[in-house]
Amino acid sequence: MKQFYVKDLKSNMEFIDFFMVKSIGIRVGSNKKQYLDMHLADKTGEVSGKKWDVTDAEQPALSAIKEGEIIKVKAQVTEWQGNVQLRVLRIRKSSPADGLNMDDFIKAAPEVPEEMYGYIMGIAREIGDDDLRNVAVTLLEREKERLMYYPAAAKNHHAEFGGLLWHMKRMLMAGQGLCDVYDILDRDLVTCGVIIHDMEKLNEIDAGENGVASGYSMKGQLLGHITQGVTMIDELCRELGVGEEKAILLEHMVLSHHYEPDFGSPKKPMFPEAEILHYLDIMDARMFDMEDALEGVEPGTFSERVRTLDNRKVYKPTFHK
Repeated sequence: MKQFYVKDLKSNMEFIDFFMVKSIGIRVGSNKKQYLDMHLADKTGEVSGKKWDVTDAEQPALSAIKEGEIIKVKAQVTEWQGNVQLRVLRIRKSSPADGLNMDDFIKAAPEVPEEMYGYIMGIAREIGDDDLRNVAVTLLEREKERLMYYPAAAKNHHAEFGGLLWHMKRMLMAGQGLCDVYDILDRDLVTCGVIIHDMEKLNEIDAGENGVASGYSMKGQLLGHITQGVTMIDELCRELGVGEEKAILLEHMVLSHHYEPDFGSPKKPMFPEAEILHYLDIMDARMFDMEDALEGVEPGTFSERVRTLDNRKVYKPTFHK
């Protein structure tokens, strides 16, 4: 039975409990000694862990632990660069006798995948432009099975069961509102852009039906979802007979939605719908990270530092519920 969650961990604690393995590997430190490098998780968050001075005798058992498995650890909570980290003392795989509930370990979007998918498909079918509607609906229909569980990231925002749908839905909700405010925007193009912009994360990220990402595919590592997405949209538009201008506009939206070359976009947005797509994407990512950081934080106090928020702490006002 699980007793402590990631959100409960405080510096200088020592505890014994269960976690899911997100990533694991034996490394060699600057002192030439082996250590076990892990990223552990439960439904409340993730934490890095190290088991120092791994002996040759320990290596076979530790190497047998795989991503997605549940392990029991005895650990001390330390702090590294403003974030908690585990110094693992003992480790073993879990067994059926431990009587664990998998709901304790799988972080999930707050809405049912089928309902999120239904909302997104409903918006897609309301697209007035025949070509853009055909692109959006075709992709949603083809990828329905994986969309039911896929995360939107391996480690960062929306890295959870159904996370890709949750990211897409909230972007669509915000996008509909912004189209009411800024009449320069073509609602159909914004809607289609939101639906397609991260779709190739389905092929960039390796994830199981529990929504847990084990890392990135070979194609994902070499190309990334932006490059993959441009190729996918080009091929789909040719298949569906979409005209060149619309196809290029959709490809540009995918290509530019990360905005900066350092984040994978070789071009910045060059028309309003592409610009608003970037801000919808970054806004939803930031709000997810802030909401996640404030989970379990007492009003009137700060969260731990959040790496994806430029290592900022997040404050919860005293009048927040």
